[in-house]
Amino acid sequence: MSEKAINRIKVILAEKRLTNKWLAAQLRKTESTVSRWCTNEKQPTIETFIEIANMLDVDVKDLLVSTKTKE
Repeated sequence: MSEKAINRIKVILAEKRLTNKWLAAQLRKTESTVSRWCTNEKQPTIETFIEIANMLDVDVKDLLVSTKTKE
């Protein structure tokens, strides 16, 4: 896993009770690719983030880890 998480795909999938396998099938990607996204080893393109957000019925910003620190 990379040092810093960038996306929350794994978290959203868990909240929706969906699997990497389901997402891979929906996007026509390999399970390996989706797994790398979920572990933040690699990141999907912006276009793919939008597709994922639409499939999961969430705002695309919910798929990203905030860069703002809370004060």
